Amino acid sequence: MKLIAALGNPTLKYENTRHNVGFMALDFYLKQKNLTLYDNKNFEAKILKNDDTIFLEPQTFMNLSGKSFQKVLSFYKIQKILVIHDDLDLKLGAIKFKFGGSSGGHNGLKSIDGYIGSEYFRVRIGIGRPQNTELNFLESNVAESSIINFVLEKFTKPELLVLDSSFELISKALDSFISNATLLEIQNLYTKKK
Repeated sequence: MKLIAALGNPTLKYENTRHNVGFMALDFYLKQKNLTLYDNKNFEAKILKNDDTIFLEPQTFMNLSGKSFQKVLSFYKIQKILVIHDDLDLKLGAIKFKFGGSSGGHNGLKSIDGYIGSEYFRVRIGIGRPQNTELNFLESNVAESSIINFVLEKFTKPELLVLDSSFELISKALDSFISNATLLEIQNLYTKKK
């Protein structure tokens, strides 16, 4: 069984924010398939089991995402995990795929790693960086505050248009993942630089 999970923050307050681009991408895919996630209090998530794939959106808030993963993994026999998340180090709309590695400072990934380790597939969706984060280490508190504000900002309409084409590609990549394509095949077909 496979687990496809997206990261984001629950509630309308965070809808269409940069940190929620993972939720947005998975919602786009599920809408195309006429599938709906359901609230599950036990898993602290919105979840759907469809054939041999579980779709998951933790409702624990980003920094505690791992709690939900651990609950799902203790209930289902999952062989492959794919996590969809935002990435500050990629330009808006860029898409990269990888397996394992560091969290890159992403608190949602840190939480997952803390509960289940880092051996899972990732879909990294670029959200870019705020302009003023090229600061020296003496101004690191200012840069960190700027990044927190940036990831919690809502996307503009032009940015949402850029993301739509990225979500189309990600949807195809998810179908390939479900069909057991290799990481290399997915990377070759669906990586998007910008």
